[in-house]
Amino acid sequence: MLIRAKAPLRLGFAGGGTDVPPFPDFEGGCVLSATINMYAFGTLEPRADGHIHLRSADLDLALEYAQGAPLAYDGRLDLAKAAIRKLGSAGGNAEDAAAGFEIFLHTDAHPGSGLGSSSSLMVTVMGLIKEWRRLVVGDYELAQLACTLERQELAIPGGMQDQYAAAFGGWNFIEFGANGHVMVNPLRLPQDVINELEHNLLLCFTGDTRTSCGIIDDQVDRYRRGEHLSLSGLRRQKALALEMKNLLLRGRLNEFGALLNQAWETKKSLSPRISNPHIDDLYAAARAAGALGGKLNGAGGGGYMMFYCDFERRLEVERALQERGCTVREFAFEPRGLQTWRASEREHHVPLTAGAAHAADSELAI
Repeated sequence: MLIRAKAPLRLGFAGGGTDVPPFPDFEGGCVLSATINMYAFGTLEPRADGHIHLRSADLDLALEYAQGAPLAYDGRLDLAKAAIRKLGSAGGNAEDAAAGFEIFLHTDAHPGSGLGSSSSLMVTVMGLIKEWRRLVVGDYELAQLACTLERQELAIPGGMQDQYAAAFGGWNFIEFGANGHVMVNPLRLPQDVINELEHNLLLCFTGDTRTSCGIIDDQVDRYRRGEHLSLSGLRRQKALALEMKNLLLRGRLNEFGALLNQAWETKKSLSPRISNPHIDDLYAAARAAGALGGKLNGAGGGGYMMFYCDFERRLEVERALQERGCTVREFAFEPRGLQTWRASEREHHVPLTAGAAHAADSELAI
């Protein structure tokens, strides 16, 4: 019996940065986000020998651990190791806890894409172990645990929105308070609004990926120092998330798209590392071709950009971006969060060989 799981990636429309401590502890944060039909996937197959095998298609990396060997954090698949260390022996069946397994992982977007792929993969691994060991873990508990493992156990800088988006799925207005308190408010959007958004929103890959650590550290340092632009930027991001949520619920989508432009300008004020000349050029070209607004997803520096376009000028925006080397990706919104299921047959595959060079690309890699 194989166990499979998938957790969706997300688009962040406004509020990014207000979910990064210490801002939510003092002022409260909120983000507006939606999950899309791009995923982190995983398969777990039990083993009789007690060994643990981890394989990543994205990194061309395979790791093997004998029964009882520690899963040491070494920059290789640390997110997966943290999930296994936390849930692998928690509750459930004692016989399963002593058994071995093989986990195979891949994602529709590499780390550094800005779509929350690393957190989605963490949630996917937790889903595999939860299903295998038949653990009772709710969406809030799972998302909170994923945050704790990423931000505290592994000391990876960042916010809290990605884990909750992956666990819950759909369109959400997520509020962040002191002491890690989080409230997920699902948005019930009419299908005609969803259809309009899926046509008018354009998602493109800039050709660059980035690690978000330096950007987030710089943003947090500026907030702690009380820099005016950073403080006012975070407060404006929070207000924009609320304004854009209300526009969505009222179906005022052109105004929503225009505020996306304000969200991007405000985001850039949080740190000079968020944008660069290449990104600025892409943004200006898209706006000239008919985009009402747009922004980079994630912390910034690279990855995927999205634009809200006039219905009849979307193709013009697409051509302008493609002429500058961008890859435009079709997508639809995903209303579901983490999903797990069981498959009865193992498909034939060729085992990956360990690729140390690939593993060294990023310590934050899945």
